[in-house]
Amino acid sequence: MTEERTLLTQGDTAPSFTLLNQSGAEVSLDSFRGKGLIIFFYPAAMTPGCTKEACDFRDSIESLRTAGYEIVGISPDKPEKLAKFAERDGLTYDLLSDTDKSILAAYGAFGDKSLYGKITRGVIRSTIILDADGTVEHALYNVKATGHVGRIRKLLGLDPK
Repeated sequence: MTEERTLLTQGDTAPSFTLLNQSGAEVSLDSFRGKGLIIFFYPAAMTPGCTKEACDFRDSIESLRTAGYEIVGISPDKPEKLAKFAERDGLTYDLLSDTDKSILAAYGAFGDKSLYGKITRGVIRSTIILDADGTVEHALYNVKATGHVGRIRKLLGLDPK
């Protein structure tokens, strides 16, 4: 039996958070007020899919920032693992640690999912795009790691195709 999860939709106010980043510093949603924010939720640092997605964001960060968006990644990993991930792959944005998965759940990015036909509980790869006031512009769930950043770029009008 699967458990219902609450999904965010366009126009919702983003749930507030304060989490530790890869350096052990507190980062809150409020620290991004006045800027757009792309939050991507991923299952585990340093795994192949998550590395691909994180590096795609890294490679697009300048154009995303020019368009008024900051980026943060949130996973259940501890800050120490996130620090290794950021250093290994040259990630130039905050990776936030949600070890109790409460923020993942609040954003609809944790719950029951089907993995090879079996229902498991875990992180559901998702991306939430917020405007400068913290309102949801786009909520993308069950996304693929590969090609996802390109899809976001098109959604935001950064790629003409």
